[in-house]
Amino acid sequence: MRKRALFVGALLTASILLSACGKSSSTAEPQPNKGEENGYEPVTIRMAYNLPQDHHISIGVENFAKTVTEKSGGKVKIQVYPAGQLLSDKEMNQAILTGGVEMGVNSSTLWASTVPAMGIFDVPYAFPNHETAGKALSGELREKLNKAMEEKGVKVLMYADYGYAQFANNVRPLKSPEDFKGLKIRSIGDIPSEMIKAYGASPVFLGAGEVYTALQRKTIDGATSGTTAMLQRHYDEVAKYLTINNYSYLEFILAVNKNFWDRLPEKTKHLLTETAQQTEQWIRAKAKEEDERTAKELAEKGMEVYVVPESDLQKWKKAAQPAREVYIERAGDLGKELLDIVENIQ
Repeated sequence: MRKRALFVGALLTASILLSACGKSSSTAEPQPNKGEENGYEPVTIRMAYNLPQDHHISIGVENFAKTVTEKSGGKVKIQVYPAGQLLSDKEMNQAILTGGVEMGVNSSTLWASTVPAMGIFDVPYAFPNHETAGKALSGELREKLNKAMEEKGVKVLMYADYGYAQFANNVRPLKSPEDFKGLKIRSIGDIPSEMIKAYGASPVFLGAGEVYTALQRKTIDGATSGTTAMLQRHYDEVAKYLTINNYSYLEFILAVNKNFWDRLPEKTKHLLTETAQQTEQWIRAKAKEEDERTAKELAEKGMEVYVVPESDLQKWKKAAQPAREVYIERAGDLGKELLDIVENIQ
């Protein structure tokens, strides 16, 4: 009898335990951000950029890294090295190409030395407004540039709109191309240098972090950059004049070493691609707003601002024609195709 009682008790205990387990399983909250449950394989990706951390592109890519890490439950970790801590803008591309870093953000201007067609964004006055750039990067132009980059060993994950490039200087207001004559102007790439020479000035290559001191010591007379960076790098303290002529629509590229990219699981690629697309749209929406805000703030801080009237832009464009011709010479048939695409955007 005693054995039977023990047997029944054991059955009851087992029944209660099974019931409890079943209840726990059916009512447990899902854990969508857990990497193991979502099937993400552990990987650490180093990402470097050179822009100031409060730039809208920097804010965007920092959020991109955070979102990828969170959505993968910490399995896909993006370690961010900001503001030139790991690599300068001049070192970035080679590091990405060789796998010295898996991912990096750098200007399309600097990528043009590897893929000449990428210089399309530097062709003077090719992109008349922010909307034209957005449309161009939503179609055939993007596809052709991505293919050219992949042939060199780089996967483009994102085009981050920096905004328009302008001119700051310490000598005189630049109200026409003739006013550039004799000046030493910091350039940001080969095609802008050709335009600076066409305007009668001498281009000087300097890293972004070197410009403030060069202006302060008067080793250069002026510099070209976006007003976002001019404000963040305090150009107003070392340059008196600002000319708004919107000559170049600057893009920054979030690029990945292709060999590394090809080895990633499809699920991780999808997460990175989807998050990059969302980030790109946010950055594009901010670019126009930031161009307007920062130009206004530089004026408030004492810079004398001259906005080139639209009626005068044709004269500036005509004088810059040699830069356009150099782009076509270097980028060849692909360069001509890209210019045709941009010029036919409605």
